[in-house]
Amino acid sequence: MENGSAESRKVYMDYNATTPLALEVIEAVSEAMRDAWGNPSSSYIAGRKAKEIITNARESLARMVGGRPEDIVFTSGGTEANNLVIHTALGHFRESWEQSQDGPGDSGPRAAGTAPHIITSSVEHDSVRLPLEHLVKEGLAEATFVPVSVRSGQAEVDDILAAVRPTTCLVSIMLANNETGVIMPISELSQRIRALNRKRTPALLPRILVHTDAAQMIGKGRVDVQELGVDYLTIVGHKFYAPRIGALYVRGPGTTVPLHPMLFGGGQERNFRPGTENTPMIAGLGKAAELVSRNWEAYEAHMQDVRDYLEARLEASFRKQRIHLNSQFTGSKRLCNTCNFSILGPGLQGPPRFCSAVGSPTTWRKTPCG
Repeated sequence: MENGSAESRKVYMDYNATTPLALEVIEAVSEAMRDAWGNPSSSYIAGRKAKEIITNARESLARMVGGRPEDIVFTSGGTEANNLVIHTALGHFRESWEQSQDGPGDSGPRAAGTAPHIITSSVEHDSVRLPLEHLVKEGLAEATFVPVSVRSGQAEVDDILAAVRPTTCLVSIMLANNETGVIMPISELSQRIRALNRKRTPALLPRILVHTDAAQMIGKGRVDVQELGVDYLTIVGHKFYAPRIGALYVRGPGTTVPLHPMLFGGGQERNFRPGTENTPMIAGLGKAAELVSRNWEAYEAHMQDVRDYLEARLEASFRKQRIHLNSQFTGSKRLCNTCNFSILGPGLQGPPRFCSAVGSPTTWRKTPCG
């Protein structure tokens, strides 16, 4: 078989891991590398051009998630954004703790211990799970990993709230799971946490911050931070046809919601994330955000059609007795592009599970089944 023929038969179905770059994104990155090579903090032409690109990209990201440009902080990727939220929650807890202490005999959070407590789910990405496990091991924090429900595939709001302690300072639940595609009830969670915070304030208990990692949802469905009601939302570029760079939405960084830098340097990103900005990658991220804002409904419809076709063909090929579609939970919404299934039968070492994720119409033209 000739190489060209073999290449045309390739099917890429791992879009939840990473997506190829859209052609418009490649062009934006190339243009920035060629024309905006200057330091964005400088006043000469190439520097001003870089600054303009960064400003435009920030506006595009804000429109994509329904926030304000000043709510967007660029990071190296989702891992840094998630770690930044956890770092901030610990710092905010310490500040709140110190301010609430009037003496050794008070009845504030001291009564329940001084270690900050963070709640997450049992299915989070390693960039949330591993930092928390490290903090617990070092005795710097306590963490609860709430299991997902076998009935809904979700981290249930009641289960999350049942885990709240006087020292709870952060709840971090992903918006959509990368393996099952199940979408988590973040809006309801945020509403109930806000109500809980109103009761905690008079008791001098720390405010509970709410974070969601939206890596898998952006580009596959509507993402609006106002509807979600979160304090923080993680944006990961290489999940929606952008380069490997990310951003963090923060609802009023440093004013409405705390944000504590992990790095210190030249003052970029209003000192929240210093370091000379990676202009070409930010340009690509901004262009991809424009494409999502313009096309997400078409992306969603296309990917759902492909997913449903795949699942129908699997059931027809293996018969329903031999295949189980693991993502179909009654009452739970799921990503339009994600299919998770098990093939059952004699001779198999247990029930193997497979997860596939398909891409947008643009990429469909490049890879016939992805």
